[in-house]
Amino acid sequence: MHLGPEEHNNFSLTRFESMLQTNDVYFFDSEEFEEIIHHYLEQGKMALAKKATRLGLEQHPSSTNLKLFEVEMFIFENQLDHAEKLLDELYLIEQFNEEIFIQKANILSRRDQHKKAIQLLEQALEITEDPLDVLSLIGMEYLFLEDYENAKGYFMQCVEEDTEDYSALYNVVYCFEFLEQHEQAIDYLNDFLNSQPYCEVAWHQIGKQYYQIKDYKKALAAFDFAIISDDRFIGAYLEKGKVLEKLKQYEEAIESYMTTLGLDDPTSFALLRIGRCYERLGNEEMALQFYNKCVTEDALLDKAWIAITDFYLKKKDYKKALYYIDKAVGIDADNVLYWKRYAKINRKLENFEEAEHGYRRTIELGNYEIDTWLSRCDILIELGEYEAARKNLLQAIEFYPEHPEIEFRMAGLCFMLHETNKAQFHLVNALHLDSEFVMILEILFPEVYRLKLVQELIQNHQKPSV
Repeated sequence: MHLGPEEHNNFSLTRFESMLQTNDVYFFDSEEFEEIIHHYLEQGKMALAKKATRLGLEQHPSSTNLKLFEVEMFIFENQLDHAEKLLDELYLIEQFNEEIFIQKANILSRRDQHKKAIQLLEQALEITEDPLDVLSLIGMEYLFLEDYENAKGYFMQCVEEDTEDYSALYNVVYCFEFLEQHEQAIDYLNDFLNSQPYCEVAWHQIGKQYYQIKDYKKALAAFDFAIISDDRFIGAYLEKGKVLEKLKQYEEAIESYMTTLGLDDPTSFALLRIGRCYERLGNEEMALQFYNKCVTEDALLDKAWIAITDFYLKKKDYKKALYYIDKAVGIDADNVLYWKRYAKINRKLENFEEAEHGYRRTIELGNYEIDTWLSRCDILIELGEYEAARKNLLQAIEFYPEHPEIEFRMAGLCFMLHETNKAQFHLVNALHLDSEFVMILEILFPEVYRLKLVQELIQNHQKPSV
């Protein structure tokens, strides 16, 4: 009985696995071993791939291809010296095997010697009968070097070799985008579409370029062509929705996003955008419905929690806003955007200790905006924690030296802590920086503001110099 190629592969695999289970020894030709190893590598079953390689070399010790699989195993396990030694031995036998050059380049790449890797890959390119993979590898090496011009050129060659190599096409566009060459990307994609007019990937990518340069009408047309080419292309519907939002066509945007929900499992992105569109249309009930669906679908999506929190903040329903931001913080306690809102909401509710904790966590997580330092300082003043407030400002001064709002607060705090000399220094400095902010003293430290010494310093500053 004659077996087809796929049936033969399955038969070989079944025999091999039967051999492993029974400890019997079956003979396989070298090509069968190669197919078995390749299958296990594709499945990510490295232990079985290694076993098949070892048994294969026991039966076919002179097989170069099986030895190259052994090299691949060594590289996977980061045993680069073993791999290199074996490749040197193989090179003495077969000096025109491109796979030897490719694997040597792989080792050099892992050692961050990308220029040397490119030299070897160019040698492989001269002798290979199938240049596509080698061109792609050279392009990737140039990406590692952040040489996007050269990378772009090699990925373009990949596309010339195979117009359906969409991975290479994406990489070409990625290089254009990194170089901020959006117009050139559009020209390239238009040329590509002249020969491949029904390529949904190219229409999708050219639409994204038009979106980048804010030509929303052309972007919309491009995404429509992508959908005509493939009416199940979810990415095109999502991008079309984004463009329609920019054009303030919210009902049409909802329709585009809703289409994706019928094509596959709902994405949190689509649910969030639908919620935002309904909010802009003034349909609060539907907006909330989709925001809630979004946080249910993806509890780790911070934009969803922020959207629903901000929805209640706009309505000044601070208790509900706090309820949702509390849940968000419970899921991800290291999200600075959550803590900023947590602090702001608690401050609105006059939960000063919780608000101070929120601002402190915001700073601990690396948010050093001036408003964060000042807000925390003002809450500590409200709580009567003058020394803590001053320490907070001393930290802020490292990032914002000679800042009038900091200096006026420092002056007030030093007066409250009975450190008159320091207080006078900060007040004089603050007045020189920007006397308009003297109202800070009047609002935060009314007792200090009324002091005779303070009034004299303010008046002296206001006197015209002779």
